[in-house]
Amino acid sequence: MPSHPPPTTQAAHAHHTLHSSSPPSPVGLLRAASSAPARRVRNPPLPLRRAGMAARSPYFVPESEGIRSGESPAAALRRILASPGAHQAPCCFDALGARLVQRAGFPICFMGGFCVSAARLGLPDAGLISYGEMVDQGRLITEAVSVPVIGDGDNGYGNAMNIKRTVKGYINAGFAGIMLEDQVAPKACGHTEGRKVISREDAIMHIKAAIDARKESGSDIVIIARTDSRQAISIDEALWRVQAFADAGADVLFIDALASIEEMKAFCAVSPKVSKMANMLEGGGKTPILSPTELAEIGFNLVVYPLSLIGVSMRAMEDALIAIKSSGAPPPGSLPSFQEIKDTLGFNRYYKEEKQYAIQSSSPNGIILRLKITEKSGAQKINEGIPAGILEKISKAIPGLAGVNFAEILQGSDQSQKGKMLLDCEDATGDRIQVSIE
Repeated sequence: MPSHPPPTTQAAHAHHTLHSSSPPSPVGLLRAASSAPARRVRNPPLPLRRAGMAARSPYFVPESEGIRSGESPAAALRRILASPGAHQAPCCFDALGARLVQRAGFPICFMGGFCVSAARLGLPDAGLISYGEMVDQGRLITEAVSVPVIGDGDNGYGNAMNIKRTVKGYINAGFAGIMLEDQVAPKACGHTEGRKVISREDAIMHIKAAIDARKESGSDIVIIARTDSRQAISIDEALWRVQAFADAGADVLFIDALASIEEMKAFCAVSPKVSKMANMLEGGGKTPILSPTELAEIGFNLVVYPLSLIGVSMRAMEDALIAIKSSGAPPPGSLPSFQEIKDTLGFNRYYKEEKQYAIQSSSPNGIILRLKITEKSGAQKINEGIPAGILEKISKAIPGLAGVNFAEILQGSDQSQKGKMLLDCEDATGDRIQVSIE
């Protein structure tokens, strides 16, 4: 790997450099980007879908296709990234959130370290969460959905050997992709001050170690190479590093905390054939917030939203707790019905599948019987459901049942014959005794 920036190419606009055969220099990229017409930065509307509005909301679409039959999660992710557009990947922190991402029609889910650290530990994203906690959370998430999931691998939790273990662990957990960054340990949260990065040589070696781990596992997991050097050093250093990561074999490139549209264009001009990821940090990050269409025009084909789900979850829980404390319950319409919750969690699907494995007891003693004893006056003495085996044992104490051969009257009967009358007689006192299948 050369220790100097890639050679400069002449380009009138950063957009034109997307098809350049030789990699441009950082200075040339920024100069070209700044000369291109600046697009208006705006905050796109964020339609919030309440539970129960699926049929009415124009923003709610059927579940995405997800991973096809015979396709690995990584192959599905590669297929999606190879298609046109900037593909949205909301960040989730648990299995339920991932399932909601899939139900909303998003093709990709991203398990972010920030939100997992917040939800699982209640702590900041500052290198406190461990590899084991992240991979454990990831396994639960990937098992809950059928769309490809990208996992935040932070800084790999150590040196090159740790990187290899992390990549292999994420593969075994079912991830389609893993993002690895070049921060020193303990890492800092993105878009915050005080970040430091490892050397160029170590950063490149970490990506090579990740690729070696993939080969050794016989996997095709997507390697996303992230650099935090934009804030730690400079935009020039960040552009140099992503070029080096691409040369090392990374599948997707990401510079955190790009500060302008010009920097975003310069980034996308590096290794134009390699996918680029954008981070739309909601609520006050350093990177301009653009729509998926605007991001695709610049050259991005993957965009993540790190705070939306964890942020609205925190606000909703706070509001609910305030309402419970003040009035005893959240206001009407602020939460889904119990039926909607069950639908989201898949109760109906579970019950339907459960019936496929229902069996009939081969032992008559396992059948539930209905015992009814009615007086001459019509008043009921007993009307209870009792297992046949227990009823047989207590029959001697019930006038009219003593001496009844339960094995004989139950012959050929099973629980599916609901209401079948097995015995209907009167005892010496005139009480009517009825035994039927429950």
